[in-house]
Amino acid sequence: MRIEGKGLIDRTRTVRFQFDEIGHTAYEGDTVASALLAAGRKLVARSFKYHRPRGVLTAGSEEPNALITTGRGAASEPNVRATVQEVFDGLETRSQNAWPSLKLDVMQLNDLVHPFLGAGFYYKTFMWPHGFWEKLYEPVIRRAAGLGGLSGAHNDDKYERAWAFCDLLIIGAGPAGLMAALVAGRAGADVILADEDSLPGGRLNAETLTVDGMAGSDWAAGAVAELHGMSNVRIMTRTTVTGAYDQGTYGALERVSSHLAAPAAGAPRETFWRIVAKRSVLAAGALERPVAFPNNDRPGIMTASAVRAYLNRWGVAAGKQVAIFGNNDDAHRTARDLSEAGVDIAAVIDSRPDGSVPAASWPVFKDSHVVDTAGRLALRSVTVKGPAGEKVIAADCLAMSGGWNPTVHMTCHMNGRPVWREDIAAFVPQAGAIPGMLTAGACNGDFSTAACLSAGADAAKSVLKDLGMRVPRLKAPDADDSAYVITPLWTVPGKDRAWLDFQNDVTVKDVKQAARENFRSVEHMKRYTTQGMAPDQGKNSNVAALAVLADATGRAIPETGTTTFRPPYVPVSIAAMGAGAQGAGFAPQRFTTSHTASVEMGAPMIEAGLWYRPSYFPRSGETTWRQSCDREVGFVREAVGVCDVSTLGKIDLQGPGAAEFLDLVYSNTFSTLKEGRVRYGLMLREDGHVMDDGTTARLGPEHFVMTTTTAAAGNVMRHLEFVHQVLRPDLDVRFMSVTEQWAQFAVAGPRARDLLNGLLKTPLDNDTWPFMACGPVTVCGIAGRLFRISFSGEHAYEVAVPSRYGESLFTELVSRAESMEGGAYGMEALNVLRIEKGHITHAEIHGRTTAFDIGFARMVSAKKDCIGQTMAAREGLTDPGRQQLVGLKPVTPGGQITAGAHLFNVGKEATRINDQGYVTSVAFSPTLGHMIGLGFIARGPERMGETVRLVDAVRGVETSVEICSPVFVDPEGGRVRG
Repeated sequence: MRIEGKGLIDRTRTVRFQFDEIGHTAYEGDTVASALLAAGRKLVARSFKYHRPRGVLTAGSEEPNALITTGRGAASEPNVRATVQEVFDGLETRSQNAWPSLKLDVMQLNDLVHPFLGAGFYYKTFMWPHGFWEKLYEPVIRRAAGLGGLSGAHNDDKYERAWAFCDLLIIGAGPAGLMAALVAGRAGADVILADEDSLPGGRLNAETLTVDGMAGSDWAAGAVAELHGMSNVRIMTRTTVTGAYDQGTYGALERVSSHLAAPAAGAPRETFWRIVAKRSVLAAGALERPVAFPNNDRPGIMTASAVRAYLNRWGVAAGKQVAIFGNNDDAHRTARDLSEAGVDIAAVIDSRPDGSVPAASWPVFKDSHVVDTAGRLALRSVTVKGPAGEKVIAADCLAMSGGWNPTVHMTCHMNGRPVWREDIAAFVPQAGAIPGMLTAGACNGDFSTAACLSAGADAAKSVLKDLGMRVPRLKAPDADDSAYVITPLWTVPGKDRAWLDFQNDVTVKDVKQAARENFRSVEHMKRYTTQGMAPDQGKNSNVAALAVLADATGRAIPETGTTTFRPPYVPVSIAAMGAGAQGAGFAPQRFTTSHTASVEMGAPMIEAGLWYRPSYFPRSGETTWRQSCDREVGFVREAVGVCDVSTLGKIDLQGPGAAEFLDLVYSNTFSTLKEGRVRYGLMLREDGHVMDDGTTARLGPEHFVMTTTTAAAGNVMRHLEFVHQVLRPDLDVRFMSVTEQWAQFAVAGPRARDLLNGLLKTPLDNDTWPFMACGPVTVCGIAGRLFRISFSGEHAYEVAVPSRYGESLFTELVSRAESMEGGAYGMEALNVLRIEKGHITHAEIHGRTTAFDIGFARMVSAKKDCIGQTMAAREGLTDPGRQQLVGLKPVTPGGQITAGAHLFNVGKEATRINDQGYVTSVAFSPTLGHMIGLGFIARGPERMGETVRLVDAVRGVETSVEICSPVFVDPEGGRVRG
């Protein structure tokens, strides 16, 4: 399928590579996609859900179909886009998501039962019968899920992280980007020009356009040569800017050696860049959108721009008989380019009744649509319907053009919302969405070459002026300035499925069904149908899907709005983002199994004992953290909430001496604890002050699991080692930290039991699982542990599974909680809940408090010895005049309480000598409707109901507060035992 005289590849240098163990010959400069098309290979993949045969759809990183696995063993990498992967000698690639072979895929049976697998079928189907989930549904789904698979072996490839700084970052090296770089470079600005392609020039390399009287590709090559000669300009090819962040920082992924057969010694596979730019110009171009018509996903159906790109850049004809279907002039441009290259044009189908149709020697059907296609593993024909009726046209390739979508993704990464432009039937960036960024060219809705060149120059001049630099006089070169004329066409009616999102197998019918089932919000529709999710991020499908939703709900497209485009713009390997983390030493970052899911939910992460935990989970419309926190507290108090508590230290103790050992290290007795029960324990230092608290469960006669606070886990482990090695080496006990081995989640609230009963093999009830019970359970077929304990004061459990199942369990728990009017809650809500219940943390046991101070003096058993017992009984540590734990609430409505404030008697001056105590923890209680706090005050238990002055000299706060019980909610404990 090679076309002589066409393409920018080097035909003097051939390379050999494999696809599905079949050898192919290609040329240097080919991608896997162009090489397979050159070999006449149409079928390259199977779709995610229905396993339908799929071929190459596009020519860039937006490719949804042609996902392949490269390499072997530990070096294998799944879900690589064949349109991006460059070929090199010895490259091994293979198809994925098919068994036993790509042509004969058993899972294509899914397509035969597609009426039962529509949008939302998971939510409706796998709820019943209950026993089927464990025995049938889950095993089948697990085997079928995913696309490519990881090898499971450790990858020794090198990855790097790097920083770069510049005056101007230009994102995209098409005509607008090159022009901006020339203007800024000639002015002496420090410029970085980043482009995801290996060959700068963008569409100039894929079209037969002319610039200043020369071929567009030649003009681009000349511009690049000039830029390479400027010491102040850095061109970064194979580098995708993946996200925009605060203060002019951008993430970028550079593919350093994934295109080389023999990388240089020490060269990384990828480098993740953090680029800090004073200003930026987004010149990312536009993406052509498909048209949703019946059976529009067969191998051989491609976007028209991709067909031109494979012809003009790689010298490959996408078919021998090509039909073209479009709603704009690009359809005719594609026909012209193919015809001039000697490719047979089967027909041009123009959906516009009044479109301008140039004279042509091939059949042209105006006011017509493609209503069906034929061919299982490759396209054979298309059915055209027009004023004259239906006609079947033989074709092995169909080039479709539904218009162009400006690449607005980057401008949405800081909550910007694109703006609808009726004249181009597309969204364009919101001005000022990213501070310091200007948009130029096709990504801003300027689609002609002349407009792109001019816009790039103007953007650079504006940046230079803003930076106070000299603005050179540089006239934009002459180029095509044809108007972009489009008559929107989103879907074509028909009896068969019309595909919108090729990657996630979402059809027009799915979106309409979502609207019928009242998922009318664009974000709800996205989640219900999976439209535009995952790596695709709506690149090909989003606008057409929004148009379908708008039509189904009777709204205009601008009113319907867009989904949220999130970074990264293209998939980024975790190895690249975490480069340099191997063997992290002194203070490693510790992430829970739910970390990624929490971040994807928008949760700000805060550090707690080296762990990163979600502060709160914001939702659309919430502008402050308090709104999110109050909502999450309500989940636990009124329905059910889910919180990852895996960071709590978990120490496994076993041996005949385990019970006696625990009696020594804890102030209270554990040798009397029954199997299957949990007890709260208080641990003292040798000087009698509180070291830590937590719960310990007895799983067997000689088997205990101790839980520590997150921050003190390391200290407690060292303490246990000291006690065992120095004080009681005679005890036969062994212990080890198992914190990372178990992912543990709190499920709290009135509906906690109902949620868990949907996951556990054996349902829970109050008789078999009373408060402070524990034991083994089966969670979705996985052996786990369950503890009925509560840090919130509500009916609650903590469920633990091996860490490898943590992320999926968290996602499942949150999903189920959300269906029960609950959801995930973070550290802020957790703090509010524990303060409402009067539970302490290291804010209270901060190293200077005793069991007496926190009201736990009776927990220091007099019937046995324990570390710290004698010292805790010293007169000064049991003086009734000591500052003791109390609750605090404002006397006046709306009164403020601040942590760290000091307490004084009314009428007394706020001086050191008059100081009565201090505040340790505060929160606004949505349950009570006012601020509450915990603190220590002299003779606290004797002063309930007394009013004192709260003075915070640092923050300038002074108010009156009432001393009260530290237990604000449910002091009788009925909820936790219910």
